[in-house]
Amino acid sequence: MFEFSLKNRIAFYYIIMTALLIAAVFVGIYSIVSFTVNKRVNDDINYELKEYMNKVYFNTSVHLRGREELRQREHNEVSVNPKFLELTDADGVVLESSENLKVYRLNFEANAQKPVFTEWRLSGQLIRQIQKPLVINSGKIVGYLNVAVSLEEARAVMTKLQQNLLVIYPIALIFLFVAARFIAGQSIMPIRNIIRTSNAITQENLDERIELPKNKDELYTLSDTINKLLDRIQSAVEREKRFTSDASHELRTPLAVIKGTLEVLIRKPRTREEYEDKIRHSISEVDRLNTLVEELLLLARFENQQRNMLNEEVYLNGIIQEIILRFAPKSNSQHIEMVLDAETDFYLLSDNYLLSIIFSNLLSNSLKYSQEYTTIKVRLFEYNQELFCQVIDEGFGISVQDMDKIFEMFYRSNENNHPEIKGTGLGLSIVKRLSVMLNISLNVHSTEGEGTTFTLKFNNAKRL
Repeated sequence: MFEFSLKNRIAFYYIIMTALLIAAVFVGIYSIVSFTVNKRVNDDINYELKEYMNKVYFNTSVHLRGREELRQREHNEVSVNPKFLELTDADGVVLESSENLKVYRLNFEANAQKPVFTEWRLSGQLIRQIQKPLVINSGKIVGYLNVAVSLEEARAVMTKLQQNLLVIYPIALIFLFVAARFIAGQSIMPIRNIIRTSNAITQENLDERIELPKNKDELYTLSDTINKLLDRIQSAVEREKRFTSDASHELRTPLAVIKGTLEVLIRKPRTREEYEDKIRHSISEVDRLNTLVEELLLLARFENQQRNMLNEEVYLNGIIQEIILRFAPKSNSQHIEMVLDAETDFYLLSDNYLLSIIFSNLLSNSLKYSQEYTTIKVRLFEYNQELFCQVIDEGFGISVQDMDKIFEMFYRSNENNHPEIKGTGLGLSIVKRLSVMLNISLNVHSTEGEGTTFTLKFNNAKRL
């Protein structure tokens, strides 16, 4: 007994439908042959009846011309496709009969007003008979002509056909089941390839891909979809590895600085000013480490989607103005003016906390990379019934080769050219991630040496 694997299930369902179809075809064949054989028998009877009706005549009683025809072979013998003939008067008294009837009589239906077909057995032999009333001009029935033929040959043909169909039916089903299993096995070969490839894939071996079938059918689509899934998984794993590696490096740097500073302090006695300077430097590195950890936790939380976004009323002008005031001491010390340019008050439904992080990181980034005595402008405006926000600075700008990398984690543009600018390289990554979550389109345009413009488009934002 076959196990019901996918291949066997396909073959099983196929054979059930095929069995029903073949059964219907065989029943149809049997019915058509039966109808044809019976029609042929009836045609023979009617032909014989017509022939002998032309030979019947009446004077004082009913007579039959050509009595010698009754002695022909088919009327004499019972074993060779015999035909039986009997002529009776109106009361059923036999007047003439074929020699092969001998002592037997054909079936008689008294007072039959029209031709009657009957089937019965004559000396153990199944026959079909027709009884034809003989009517004179006055309308009186003067006798009956009975013609019968043997059905044994017809029944033998039908019995043989039935036996053949009953033998062929299970053989055909077995053959078709084997063929269906083979075809199903070939059809699901891509699934076996999927299983084999999936078993071969490990964390250290993510380069394996499923070979695509030649025919672009559903299995091709399935294989291609799984390959794309593997691409995403591989990309996520590599990104996770890179994130872990970069995060470890970034965390070790401030720790190494703090450790080195403390080791310098304990080598020999220091003045109060030296102690205070090294402690302030260590506190600065601790703050940097704390900021880095907070941003890493923020990214991890959003990566795992552990924070449910809110849908609350947000006053954009107020958020931006609050952030500008928060950065005011630093911007004033660098002689950088930060201004909000808004056409009107803008309200929408969104997540106030996440929007604050986006604007805070954008303004912090612009402030880091802006030169003294420049302006950072935040524009809020509406265009074609869509809400836009632009953060425009007059800073160092971004080179063309760095433009595609600025949203990568831990990447910092012009790091070697501006070592004095401190940062973690996570701010724009967070901005990009949150923009996707809030359905905000984020674009950047920059000219090196002239400044950078970040443009936010609030897609389908519900305005208030």
